[in-house]
Amino acid sequence: MSLAGKTLFITGASRGIGLAIGLRAARDGANVVIAAKTAEPHKKLPGTIYTAAEEIEKAGGQALPVVVDVREPESVNGAVEAAVARFGGIDILVNNASAIQLTGTLQTDVRRFDLMNQVNARGTFITSRACIPHLKQSSNPHVLMLSPPLDMSPRWFAGHVAYTMAKFGMSMCVLGMAEEFKDDGIAFNALWPRTGIATAAIEFALTGEEGLRHCRSVDIMSDAAYAIFNKPSRQCTGNFFIDDVFLYQEGERDFDKYRVDPTKDLMPDFFVPADTPLPPGVSMKAKA
Repeated sequence: MSLAGKTLFITGASRGIGLAIGLRAARDGANVVIAAKTAEPHKKLPGTIYTAAEEIEKAGGQALPVVVDVREPESVNGAVEAAVARFGGIDILVNNASAIQLTGTLQTDVRRFDLMNQVNARGTFITSRACIPHLKQSSNPHVLMLSPPLDMSPRWFAGHVAYTMAKFGMSMCVLGMAEEFKDDGIAFNALWPRTGIATAAIEFALTGEEGLRHCRSVDIMSDAAYAIFNKPSRQCTGNFFIDDVFLYQEGERDFDKYRVDPTKDLMPDFFVPADTPLPPGVSMKAKA
C-alpha cells in the first residue's frame, strides 16, 4: 500500500484527526492540501495551516496550506483551483471540518444551529461538489467523511438534536453520493471512532484534560483512513466504518497501542450503533 504522489484535500487539517490523516499520507510522499480557517494561532487550540504544513513536509510529503471557509463556495472553489494548479489534480478528499455544541433545543442559539449545519452538512456538500470533477480524473478516487453511521435511534437526537442533524447531514452525503457517482468510480465512505479521540475538541469542548486519558489517539483514525484510501474505489464505497471494526478486518490486532492511558476505561463516542460488537479480544475496560 502506498499513497506516494497522491494528492489529498483535507478540510480542517490544521490539527487533530485531519492533520493526523495528512501526516500518515505524507510518510508515503503524498501531497497534502491543508484547507482550514486557522491562519493565526488560536488562543486555546494548537496549530495553524502553516505549522501543519511544516509537519507534513517534515514527514516526507508536499504541503499546500490554504485558508478556507467551507461554508463559502468561492472560498472552497479557490482552494480547489489552487490545489489543482500546484499538484495537477485531486485524488482524495477528506471532509473533516466540523463544528460541535452538545446542547438541547432550548439551549441552542439559532446562530450556533446555523454554524453547525453550515460547516458540517453544507460544507461537506460544497467541498465534495467542488472536488468531484477533479476526482473523476483520478485512477483511484476516494472521498471520506468523518461522520457517523445513520442510526436513527432517538437517543442520539434527544440531547443535542441540532448537532446530530448536522453530523448526519454529512453521512447522508455518503449515502447519496456513493450511489450517484458509483459509475464514475468515486468511493464515498464514512469513518467514525468507537471511542473518544484525544483531540483539542475533546479537551476544550467536552471533557477537559482528564477526559483525554479515557480516549484513543488520533493514530487509530489515520491508520483506518490510510487503509481505506488504498482500497480499489470501485469496490469500496457506501460504507459507514467504525475504526476498530474496520482495522480488525484489515488484520490489526494490537489496539492497546492506541490508548492514551491504558489504566483508564475508554470513553464511548456518540452514534455507535448498539449492535456494533467489539472486535475479538478488544476491551473498553482499563488494563490491570
